Amino acid sequence: MDSFKGQGGIQMLLTAEQEAQHIVSSARNLKMARLKQAKEEAEKDVALFRSQMEAEYQNKISESSGSSDNTVKRLEEETDKRIKALTKSTSMVSKEIIEMLMKHVTSVKI
Repeated sequence: MDSFKGQGGIQMLLTAEQEAQHIVSSARNLKMARLKQAKEEAEKDVALFRSQMEAEYQNKISESSGSSDNTVKRLEEETDKRIKALTKSTSMVSKEIIEMLMKHVTSVKI
């Protein structure tokens, strides 16, 4: 009878061990599935973030190129104003300069 109990106990231990292995195996499979799902979700999040950052970058590039066009226009206008002011001032003084040059050229020092 003791041998029967001993073999029954061993059989119960083997059955319990098989159940434990099955539980551990199921847990590993579930863990791997959750990790795979988490990885896929993370990849989606990264792709979404990357596309948002790329769109923001493209917007900043277009804004900065637009503002550089404005800067170029402003600088051209300022340059034109300065050229006109210099032309006006030279036309006012040119008569005096011509008279001064004629005076020095025509006068001879001995």
